[in-house]
Amino acid sequence: MYLNLLDKIGDWNPQLLREIKGRLKIFNLIFAFAISLLGQLGLFLYHIGQYPNNKYSMNGEYCNLSKVYQKKIESVYKLIDHAQKQINFYNSKQNYDLTKLQKFKAQLKSLEAQQKQLNDYLYQQPCPISEINFQMWWRDHWEYIFLTLCVVFIYILLVAGAYLLVNNLAQEEKRGTLNFIRLSPQSETSILTGKMLGVPIIIYLMILAAIPLHIWSGISAKISASYIFTFYIVLAASCFFFYSATLLFGLMSNRFSVFQPWLASGAVLMFLLTTMQFAFNTQNLHNTAAWLRLLSPFDMTKYLFPNLFNRGNISLLSETQFFYIPLGKNVFTFIGLHLFNYCVGCYWIWQALKRRFRNPNATLLSKGQSYLLVACYQAIFWGFTLQYTKNYCPAYRQYKPVNCYYDLNYQISQNFFWIVIFNVVLLTCLLVILSPHRQQIQDWARYRHQQTPSNNAFSKKSLWRDLVWYDKSPAIVTIGISLLIMTIPILIWMVLAPALNINHNNSIDWVNKIGRMKAILGVAMFITLAMIYATIAQRMLLLKTPRRTFFAIATIGILMFVPPIIFSMLKVTPETNSVFWLFSGFPWVGLEHSATVNVFMSLLAEFTVLALLNLHLTNQVKLAGESATKALLAGR
Repeated sequence: MYLNLLDKIGDWNPQLLREIKGRLKIFNLIFAFAISLLGQLGLFLYHIGQYPNNKYSMNGEYCNLSKVYQKKIESVYKLIDHAQKQINFYNSKQNYDLTKLQKFKAQLKSLEAQQKQLNDYLYQQPCPISEINFQMWWRDHWEYIFLTLCVVFIYILLVAGAYLLVNNLAQEEKRGTLNFIRLSPQSETSILTGKMLGVPIIIYLMILAAIPLHIWSGISAKISASYIFTFYIVLAASCFFFYSATLLFGLMSNRFSVFQPWLASGAVLMFLLTTMQFAFNTQNLHNTAAWLRLLSPFDMTKYLFPNLFNRGNISLLSETQFFYIPLGKNVFTFIGLHLFNYCVGCYWIWQALKRRFRNPNATLLSKGQSYLLVACYQAIFWGFTLQYTKNYCPAYRQYKPVNCYYDLNYQISQNFFWIVIFNVVLLTCLLVILSPHRQQIQDWARYRHQQTPSNNAFSKKSLWRDLVWYDKSPAIVTIGISLLIMTIPILIWMVLAPALNINHNNSIDWVNKIGRMKAILGVAMFITLAMIYATIAQRMLLLKTPRRTFFAIATIGILMFVPPIIFSMLKVTPETNSVFWLFSGFPWVGLEHSATVNVFMSLLAEFTVLALLNLHLTNQVKLAGESATKALLAGR
């Protein structure tokens, strides 16, 4: 039967069979189940060690007398406070009365003795066994066991699984077997899925051995079985996403084979710790960064099991929206949003995996795919930005906001920083993955040089088609199109912001201070500077040195960050010397303090620099193509 099962697995996915045969050894199986069972036993014994006995304190949570005595103490406190006030009243010169003063002093002394006796009972006496609520204790401690296993499952599967997958790729690369796998007739999806299912199989067995205790503890804690299996769906989806991402990382960073597994698992661990803290402290997802938090399973786990962190208001998570659609109201729609977020990420990761697995020198995405990627994530960024909440509170009473209402401009303004940051990161990633290196541009330039078009118009049309769609052509036009896709929603908002300000508040004062025309020119300046950086990076990638990627990154980093640092050291502030800041990597800092004419002239100067750089780049590409053609003809 075992052999028949292996045969069926081999017919379905040969790579999975290869991984299983390499890992399912007797020692590995014993080790996996032993570690799992010992961990479960340790967890159970830890909680059993807190089982109430005849020394359980009277003020304990599960003692039925605790609340009774606390109520008595509260009533005595009130009587003591009343007696103290009467003493102060009859002790004053206007109302002095010795008889009543002695009466209330005696009453106060009696009440204090009664308070001391009650405190002694509550905090020093053990709770009678008959008054301990063992049913509630078992229910709560089964829930603690269940939630502890939830967190353990997340960390073990994601962190350890990421380490094993990247380590496996590094070992395959080191042994040279990865190239043989690439030549296999199996599809990329079959090979990589086989690795995802087979490489961490020991971890799967460890978790599988703990599933019975997990389900039993959940049911014993009165947790719905549908919520438990929903958690498993979310956990499986998060595993698929993180494993896909780490596989891509392993294929991209094969030069650091020694540190690859640690970098990958460390990055996953830091992400999980950070998002766990956000789920612990920040209860709502009413911001652009919600998509990033939903890549972690912690918010969804807290939504399903509100006692996970024993604090916060779960109703705030239920207010999550996407383009004003209240998807957080229902567990099915919220998990649908969660899985949709994973699906989008996994789709683009697998597009890159399929391209990179067969050809390690290929760009992660084609230029056509990059446009769809940018448009897709603009929809996600703005979808999580546009959420209806009473976010604007113009008045406060006793430190509490009143008269709050929803304001669209304020909502966008509050998230504008995140929109810009995410787009800058996305643009930087596109610049890295789409910019072809010297040999690729040389191949394209040679192909262009050898072309003999029938007319000049056809040649220009063909050139623009190549620049927009052909992967080996320079990425400058692609970066420009991506920038337009990113900035169009921002420009539309800037134009419509006055009409959207129906409440006439100060939510768009920052735009008004700059000036609408200068704000639009600032967006154009940002596009121009980004294009300049992209052109310089592409020119650096044409160098013959093997370290051209490092030089490109270093040059862009220097151009972006060194001028602002120098200005700060020399105390060249935007208020006094705004023109200098307009030419730095952060031109919007100087917009408010610059005249519109100066901004326009700075933009014109930057556009001239961009044109000259592209002219130089064009000449270098032509020269590379001509040289390659001459070398090819000479070889013949």
